[in-house]
Amino acid sequence: MLEAFQLSDRGCVRANNEDYCLIAAELGLYVLADGMGGARAGEHASCLAVDTVAEVLRPAPSRDSQALLAAVEEANRRVIESARRDLSLEGMGTTLVAALETGDDLCIASVGDSRAYILDGAGFRLITDDQTWVNEVGRPLGLDEDSLRTHPMRHVLTMAIGAGSPLTVNCYTVPLEPGSLALLCSDGLHGVVEALRLEEILRGGRGGASLEQCCQLLVDAAKDAGGPDNVTVVLLRKAG
Repeated sequence: MLEAFQLSDRGCVRANNEDYCLIAAELGLYVLADGMGGARAGEHASCLAVDTVAEVLRPAPSRDSQALLAAVEEANRRVIESARRDLSLEGMGTTLVAALETGDDLCIASVGDSRAYILDGAGFRLITDDQTWVNEVGRPLGLDEDSLRTHPMRHVLTMAIGAGSPLTVNCYTVPLEPGSLALLCSDGLHGVVEALRLEEILRGGRGGASLEQCCQLLVDAAKDAGGPDNVTVVLLRKAG
């Protein structure tokens, strides 16, 4: 079992928080979602998606990458169905990133642009690939990073839970060595805080700082940068 801590904040601009996260240590499951939609539909989508993943995995005979994939796909089905039943939720959707502990590995599934990072003996690195216009269209076209940061399509997702079916889920398996830290976060963090600052804060966690302290520092860094969006972080640490 991993040591884990989570923290979510509405940021400095938004009136409500549409992010949602869950630590289900008894399942080895850690999930984060960033909802979108009118009124409170985004909150509904993120909560429904995260809770569905946990609900589906709980009775699964084998909690592995295939079970995690099936749980994320069921979350997509339920979000779509919920929007069909309630017109006030029409158009809702959510990103999602989930980490499942499987022995000495961490199985990660992602949809949209919520991210997973790892810090271990090999260094600090991004694990997930954003399903966004910037990542899948802009960069392959050769647009430079300065142009992408201000491009009118920079916030457009190419995939989200609730947007339709079939759903493309990106899956990754990451070995966990003693002392490893994993960060799950919404774009309210990685969209405004440079990777070098994220690494600096996580290295404090490898150096003995508590996960609670690290989570607070991450949220504070986002708010110090203007906090334009909700910011949510989940930190995991393997004893070393």
